Amino acid sequence: MKNLNLQTVLDKLSDLLEKAKRYSPVLFCVFVALAYIFIVYRVQVLNNVEPDAATVANQSKTARVPHIDPAVLNQLQQLQDNSVSVQTLFNQARNNPFGE
Repeated sequence: MKNLNLQTVLDKLSDLLEKAKRYSPVLFCVFVALAYIFIVYRVQVLNNVEPDAATVANQSKTARVPHIDPAVLNQLQQLQDNSVSVQTLFNQARNNPFGE
């Protein structure tokens, strides 16, 4: 068996690095391509995940129903009833919502 010391290992490592420098652009492109492929794969996998029934049930229990204060609703209806131009606008929108 050969006698290996630190100097010979460092010399061989530096020779290997000099040879690898020649291929560094190619290795960089391969690395970027692999990273891109991995990211696209993970996005596809995460995009196709469906939640389980227990999670959906828990989330639907915690969802709050929107609440409108009756006083505010009453005030809005009074404002609508008092304004002639607003009544015209509402009637026109009811009759032809896509009109001009």
